[in-house]
Amino acid sequence: MSLHDPPKNLGHVAVVPNEHFENIYDLPAPVAAKIHECARVVALAMKSAYGCDGITLRQNNEPTGGQDVWHYHLHIYPRYEGDNFPRVEKEVTPEEQRVDCAKRLREHLVNHA
Repeated sequence: MSLHDPPKNLGHVAVVPNEHFENIYDLPAPVAAKIHECARVVALAMKSAYGCDGITLRQNNEPTGGQDVWHYHLHIYPRYEGDNFPRVEKEVTPEEQRVDCAKRLREHLVNHA
């Protein structure tokens, strides 16, 4: 159990690579794949062990993104109906703004692929 576990979400797990990577930007794709497979196995075990209604994965990068530990790690939280887990607002962005963001991102994805 972590001191940061939201109420009713006890038993969360952090998957941490043995090798040091500061954040997602430094994480090699093969290591990321292994971390995600581990998260999948843990999520399935949580569903079985805790009887939770869902799973949330969280990973933060840079101070503005909520990172306060300077070693990459992925949190896996058991979720329950009505658990009041901290959520991101579900306000829908207007379509023209979404299209503009997608266009800008697509240009950078092509340049970095």
